[in-house]
Amino acid sequence: MNTLAQIHSMEVHFIAIGGSVMHQLALALKNKGYLVTGSDDEIFEPAKSNLSARGLLPEENGWFPEKIHSKLDSIILGMHAKQDNPELLKARKMGLKIYSFPEYIYQESLSKTRVVVGGSHGKTTTTSMIMHVMKHAGKNFDYLVGARLDGFDQSVNITNAPVIICEGDEYPASTIEKRPKFHFLFPHIAILTGIAWDHINVFPTFEFYLEQFQIFINKIEPGGLLIYNETDLVLNNLVLENKRTDLRYQPYGLPEHVIEEGSTQVTLENETGSLSVFGNHNLLNLHASFYVCKNLGILTKNFIEAISFFTGASKRLEVLGKNDDTIVFRDFAHAPSKVKATIEAVKQQFPHRKLIAALELHTYSSLNEKFMNEYQGALDKADEAAVFYSTHALSLKRLPDLPAEKVQQGFGKKGLVVINRREELEKWLHSFEYKNTNLVLMSSGNYDGADMLTFANLFTKNKR
Repeated sequence: MNTLAQIHSMEVHFIAIGGSVMHQLALALKNKGYLVTGSDDEIFEPAKSNLSARGLLPEENGWFPEKIHSKLDSIILGMHAKQDNPELLKARKMGLKIYSFPEYIYQESLSKTRVVVGGSHGKTTTTSMIMHVMKHAGKNFDYLVGARLDGFDQSVNITNAPVIICEGDEYPASTIEKRPKFHFLFPHIAILTGIAWDHINVFPTFEFYLEQFQIFINKIEPGGLLIYNETDLVLNNLVLENKRTDLRYQPYGLPEHVIEEGSTQVTLENETGSLSVFGNHNLLNLHASFYVCKNLGILTKNFIEAISFFTGASKRLEVLGKNDDTIVFRDFAHAPSKVKATIEAVKQQFPHRKLIAALELHTYSSLNEKFMNEYQGALDKADEAAVFYSTHALSLKRLPDLPAEKVQQGFGKKGLVVINRREELEKWLHSFEYKNTNLVLMSSGNYDGADMLTFANLFTKNKR
């Protein structure tokens, strides 16, 4: 029986084609020779330009039931589409095949070796590391990753390659499929990087959140391999309490390494190399990536050679500006475990430099008063720290006011500054002397429109 991946005259329609990952899949399928159409009520950059360049941008915004017809092989439904979407209603009435994004990825990879990277943190970086090494080794593979990566034109690629590397998200698959995305990928090789409660709007209790990872483990194909972070006690206990006799298990921890003069060297199986990234979290991600690559036929010396010039995924400890004694980093960190890992990484790599941290609370969980205690100690290693969140973000998410004292109590850091206005944040940042100092800007948003790149250049130029 033919799989979707074996048929080259497929007709596919995207409901909500403008999504950051959805439009990338649309481009990939167009490249594969499929007939692709789509609709959306609003499309922003860069999706708009990317779709336009390939002739996939809808002629007008909106939903058009007439685009739904019996010749369509598949409907791919994005998270942005609501349950009463007129195109979705017609497709369901006609009995057409409707897939969420991950369900469709699985259909396209039925004949492939599937690698899925799951966990509360480090998914994007770990996936990117594997992709980077595989490309360096000249391996043919497909991929799905949640960020831009140097050397790759897009974040989704679907071809006839024998392997697919997927970042496995625990967020709901679509508006009609509320189960987590990574439940639909059925890996042959799985990574779990760690478990730290997040997405409280979807997983209101930690127990419910934890259950999703147990289900994921049970979705691994018989005879498959689970690579897991044994330094995470919650994850380690989950794995030990739910052992499957038909799986292979590979625990990992911090690999052998040394830090000298701001540079990290790592050793794996007697092969040593210097890294372009740093921090315990990246060393853990690297170790997990190593075991995947080893199982895909990459020699240790080739892994070390390739990983030495991996510079990280977009917005993961990305350097916005630097000089001899100052570095300004931008990082996507927003969840408690990610914030703590980022701060500790910079302090460990540069122990003699002052560390200033500015964290924006932007997600539903991070703006919720009930979630504040999860941030306890996350900013402790910073010498100066501010938490910023705008009242506009609260209103958009229909959340009540978040009192500054609740934030301070939650983080538990002496001297923590809480800021709600962009102008006040800029004033706070300008109040420091940036000498022998590193600044870390952590956010999944944009600080209410603040131009952090210009700021970074201002404080690092002409100081060499």
